[in-house]
Amino acid sequence: MKDSILEAPAMNFIPNVRSGSYAEIGPRVSMDDEHICIDDLGEHLGFVFKYPIPSAFYAIFDGHGGPDAAAFVKRNAMRLFFEDVNMLQSYDSDALFLKKLEDSHRRAFLRADIALADEQTVSSSCGTTALTALVLGRHLLIANAGDCRAVLCKRGVAVELSNDHRPTYLPERKRVEELGGLINDGYLDGYLSVTRALGDWDLKFPLGAASPLIAEPDVQLVTLTEADEFVIIGCDGIWDVMSSQVAVSLVRRGLRRHDDPQQCARELVKEALRLNTSDNLTVIVICLSPVESIVESSPPQRRRFKACSLSEEARNRLKSLIEGN
Repeated sequence: MKDSILEAPAMNFIPNVRSGSYAEIGPRVSMDDEHICIDDLGEHLGFVFKYPIPSAFYAIFDGHGGPDAAAFVKRNAMRLFFEDVNMLQSYDSDALFLKKLEDSHRRAFLRADIALADEQTVSSSCGTTALTALVLGRHLLIANAGDCRAVLCKRGVAVELSNDHRPTYLPERKRVEELGGLINDGYLDGYLSVTRALGDWDLKFPLGAASPLIAEPDVQLVTLTEADEFVIIGCDGIWDVMSSQVAVSLVRRGLRRHDDPQQCARELVKEALRLNTSDNLTVIVICLSPVESIVESSPPQRRRFKACSLSEEARNRLKSLIEGN
């Protein structure tokens, strides 16, 4: 997957952003997920853009070893992820600004990781995966460390915008093993099911040393077009039992039926429970286009056989065969 998906957009396309979320504990004994939904980031941070543009921020933090790391990152997210508000206000679609935006989110993940190392209230055996989605103008920035997933619906087709950072994902397995990390039965050091996470300082080398377990995110930048209908971001409890395409199709049908992203998020969670997921469940559905633009997919065409005419002699032979003469 490349670092950026920059397509030639319809220059006048501006996403119409709204969202809905839903979370359930599932079969676990504790709820370790946290999430953030901000449909108007400018208003939330208290600034006004020079020209009116959509600005929104979403995040899912899927904790492990207890809920403390996920709760800490959520509490401090605005400080960690939007340290330089002035940069956001200077939004421009040129390549230099977009590169600065990507770099700022990479640094935010690393800042959050270091903050967890210094936080006395969070155990060093506690950590969290993190996935963020930032909409700014006609751009969508996804940053991910761990096995939450972001999926874009492009005219009904699921386009994955993140990789699941697990030991079974070959590029991650290779990176881990080159740094001396051990993978045992699909787990990093026989303990952790992800290869990137914030926190978990029991499993990381001291600051400054290259560690098999890292907090650096993969970042994807997408230029949105009229073909882009919505984004689903969800924790691994969803994707363990459901493909990206199945989730997209379910949400798409829901939006056509009731046009309510929160109800779509709830329906995804209920479907994952029906499919016997074994984890906490959190989903955010982020609509980018009005429901009127989400047209029903054409059903597959039935195969039609070309009609052919039979000669009089052939018809008589067929008739005698049918009648058993």
